[in-house]
Amino acid sequence: SVKAGEFLTLLGPSGSGKTTLLMIVAGFTRADAGSLRFADVETIDVPPHRRDAGVVFQNYALFPHMTVGQNVAYPLKLRGLPRADIDQRVADALRTVKLDGLASRKPDELSGGQKQRVALARCIVFEPRVLLMDEPLSALDKNLRESMQIEIRRLHDRLGVTTLYVTHDQREALTISDRIAVMNQGRIEQVGTPKEI
Repeated sequence: SVKAGEFLTLLGPSGSGKTTLLMIVAGFTRADAGSLRFADVETIDVPPHRRDAGVVFQNYALFPHMTVGQNVAYPLKLRGLPRADIDQRVADALRTVKLDGLASRKPDELSGGQKQRVALARCIVFEPRVLLMDEPLSALDKNLRESMQIEIRRLHDRLGVTTLYVTHDQREALTISDRIAVMNQGRIEQVGTPKEI
């Protein structure tokens, strides 16, 4: 279980089941059995768009034909929010990830770190109850990865959103997490604080 407001990382080698578990929580993969509860509400049969979970993917998943602002606004448009609310929330989200002033750029005009921050902004703009992140820093170089780890942790601390984070990088998990669940061959083998792990 993950506590409200906690940053829990799923850590393990490739093929250990981390992403599969994350995709089950997101609703993109169907569980064979079991139960999934968000705040004591059974969610296993709830479609992804009704789970109130934001997902940040490994490859950013930005729409190349849209501007940064349009990419961030997309989840709000799907929810039918008024234009003025969308504009304000997009501006706030871009400010939160330190990208204000870049709303009119296209994704191909951005660096890898900027693209990742756009993906984060798009994820937090609708204020999800749960934030799911699937190896979001794996495409970045070492220095950028380390600075983005700090940014993600700061963002988490500021927003207080419950976060489930997937990585195979032990150092990253130890740096960024409140608790870590170590996975191997589809099983959680240990759960604890970074110090305990």
